Amino acid sequence: MTVARITEISASSTESFEDAVRVGIERASKTLKNITGAWVKDQEVGIADGKVTDFRVKLKITFVLE
Repeated sequence: MTVARITEISASSTESFEDAVRVGIERASKTLKNITGAWVKDQEVGIADGKVTDFRVKLKITFVLE
């Protein structure tokens, strides 16, 4: 029997939404073991002086408990 847990994290990047997802997964992998998937719950951008400054994502990370 497998039991999984889902946790929500947020991550940002100055490059793109895709990079923000990558940053979030890489960071989560440092403390969460057995990550099996993730989905983007929300996306938003930071804006200053009328220009996009960063890309932000909220991710739901699924990992199998040992």
